[in-house]
Amino acid sequence: MLRQVSDFSDFSCGHRLRELLCQGEEPGHVQSSPDGQHLLVLQRSRPPRPARAVAFQRHSVSGADLERTWQPPQPALVGLLFLRNPVAVGSWVLAVVWEHGRTEVWHFVAAVGWQLLQMLELCQGARARIVSVCSQGTSLVWCEERPPLDAHSDMSKCAFRFCVCTRTLEVGEHGVRLGTIRIVLHNSPEYQVLASPQHVFLVPAAASFATTSKFLLIWHPEQAKLTITAPSAGFIRSKTLHSSNESDFRKLLLGSVGLLSGLAPLDIHASVVSNSGGLLLVSTKGAVNMVEPDGTQRHIFDLEGVALAHGSPVQLKTFGSILACVLAGILYLVNQNSGRLIEKRILGMKGVHFLEFPGEEDSVQLLTQTGIYSFSFSRPEDSSRPEPCLVEMVFEEACRYYQRRSLSGSKLTVEKLKKGGVFQAPVALAAILQHSLHQKQKPAQGLQDTYAKLLSTMSLELQSYMSLELLKACVVCAPESEVESYCEELVEQEVSRILHSDIDKDNLAYLNSIFASFPKAAWKATRSCLQLQQNGDGLLVARATPEVWKKVLGGPQQEEVGQNGVVPLFELICASFLRFKPKWLPSFVELTQQYISISWSYSSKEGPEGRVPLYKRALGVLARKNKCSEADDEMELELLLCSKRPKAVLQALHLLIRLKQWQRVVEVAEKFSKLSPLLNKEIFTTLLAEFAQHRELDPYLDTLWPLCPAELTASDILTLVLQHLPRSQEEPVPFSSEGNQLTVGLLKPLLQRVVQRPCIQDEMYSDALQSPTFPPPTPPREHKIPSKAAADDAPQPPMSRTSSPSVLMQGDTK
Repeated sequence: MLRQVSDFSDFSCGHRLRELLCQGEEPGHVQSSPDGQHLLVLQRSRPPRPARAVAFQRHSVSGADLERTWQPPQPALVGLLFLRNPVAVGSWVLAVVWEHGRTEVWHFVAAVGWQLLQMLELCQGARARIVSVCSQGTSLVWCEERPPLDAHSDMSKCAFRFCVCTRTLEVGEHGVRLGTIRIVLHNSPEYQVLASPQHVFLVPAAASFATTSKFLLIWHPEQAKLTITAPSAGFIRSKTLHSSNESDFRKLLLGSVGLLSGLAPLDIHASVVSNSGGLLLVSTKGAVNMVEPDGTQRHIFDLEGVALAHGSPVQLKTFGSILACVLAGILYLVNQNSGRLIEKRILGMKGVHFLEFPGEEDSVQLLTQTGIYSFSFSRPEDSSRPEPCLVEMVFEEACRYYQRRSLSGSKLTVEKLKKGGVFQAPVALAAILQHSLHQKQKPAQGLQDTYAKLLSTMSLELQSYMSLELLKACVVCAPESEVESYCEELVEQEVSRILHSDIDKDNLAYLNSIFASFPKAAWKATRSCLQLQQNGDGLLVARATPEVWKKVLGGPQQEEVGQNGVVPLFELICASFLRFKPKWLPSFVELTQQYISISWSYSSKEGPEGRVPLYKRALGVLARKNKCSEADDEMELELLLCSKRPKAVLQALHLLIRLKQWQRVVEVAEKFSKLSPLLNKEIFTTLLAEFAQHRELDPYLDTLWPLCPAELTASDILTLVLQHLPRSQEEPVPFSSEGNQLTVGLLKPLLQRVVQRPCIQDEMYSDALQSPTFPPPTPPREHKIPSKAAADDAPQPPMSRTSSPSVLMQGDTK
């Protein structure tokens, strides 16, 4: 609601203030004092009219006015800055900075008026010219031009003739004192300096060269650091300035020339610092963007795609989380955090300027030619209408939900959803949210019985939602030192929320962006959601609920999400393990397999193991690492062995053989041969083949021979050995001096073990062989001539158990 709060009658010389605002040919600068009792108007006029700066005060503080005028060739006024006066609490002084560096420090005394405290010289050189100035705490920061000594020099060849300087200005009981001058940047192009409470933004002037007007600079005084950032590329690099030599502009860009040359030129129509410390930029296309102090950028709003002509005035100011913009007589109110348009109002006024008075943070103050107006953007207390942004979010989400499940080909829009009356869920949710979010301010007016029941059911979810919104506000408003902790908490809540909801393609893509943007916070959130920790024995344990496990293993798989860079949740978690706790990854895969064995059968095609085994998915994550090392080979071994699958164990065994880690080869064989007879046979035959080729396994034969499967005969062993003997280029020589040849002596313990153990058939008939002392009588025999087939089927006498290996060999070769 727009209401007039002043017609200038409460200001001294109010009629003159009105005339000054009406007669200006160019937009002037209007600024209120920190206590709201004074109004400064800087009016630039074309000759022969002199430009002037005038201070008006309210009648409540009587005293003489302040007025300063100038006219070319006199130096122009470049800045009106209010500085805190530490002598008295809540007091301030006014610094009037002129183009040639002279600075006047004024203060206001009640019943007396404005008094000049002191006249100072900011610049050291007499030929220096200040082009831009701002205040940062108790310091002044300015950009000055230092013309070349040769007056006939070509100015186009002296483009880097500017210098950014800073100097403290201390107000004390005995006057004003300037600190030593400090050069922030020298040999630079022209910059406009804009200060936030902790940082100073350096924006290239419109007349700067195209090569240097592609990026912004951000100076961090406390860290003595300069950050290079570009709206088209984001953060580029930061450099700490240890000495004055490193403050040279050209040296600053040496490490980034190649990257900067390919950037698009800056498109800046207007710029202003927000109350949150960021830099608001308006492009000529009407796009409003925020550059944060760390160099990152985010888009806020588009002014309806209006192309802004050069010189067309745009007024910007932030009031809390609200961005106010006046363009062509239209007031836009935009939420900085969400980028949503809250209000759009045609003002029908010319020459509108924003003001900021203390105690009026919940409204926008506008100065026009007819007076001061206040526009309240807070929701009236007696209104039961839900917040527009929240209602839109509810209906947009409902629209996407119903559209996915609709069998109709027609497109469902938010307007159809609101007017149709078919879907009552979004209407009920909007009413419940309205009741919950504003019940602390004023109790809700008669919620329906049905909605009241839903409200009691959703109480926990609503509390979680409100705490999440509060946390988001803390992230936006928190100082830089606390942002990381708030972000970690926010990421944990978001990951937990998604793990307790349906993980579709959109949620999975959102999770991928969270893990990419906040890897450390996402890792901590994963540990918290899965309740991962080490027990007293040093083993990894997880106390996650079955629902969470199903979300980790279920959801869209790789073949469903496509090749757009999105990976399933299990792969995301494995990548986090590899980055922050690689030693835990095999144990995590083993824990996941234990959960699968409980929840799904191995033959189930619906379970995760019915698609791709988990160890293979983890190995896929390991293979996507940019750099490979010995630790990766060890990780591959652990992942293969933790699966306990026969193929994986054999693959690990072959990897160990390739790495020639023979001690571990024998240990793995001894451990995993107990899992199944088939795996035992595969392991033994693999190692027996290696034994036939070299002598590396000779020290471990006492451990290896007991692994021999019961079904292997001496003939089988000798056949396998002969098949894998290394082929020599030379003719075999008896009694060779080389010590790497296989001898019968090495095989003798194994062959003795095989031929001496009981035969399997003997064990099968052992009960029959233990016959009683008096056998039953033999049945009568019929004397018939047996046929040839019967003779062939007659049992043959068994081979002697004491047959030598040479006899076995002869039998194999026949």
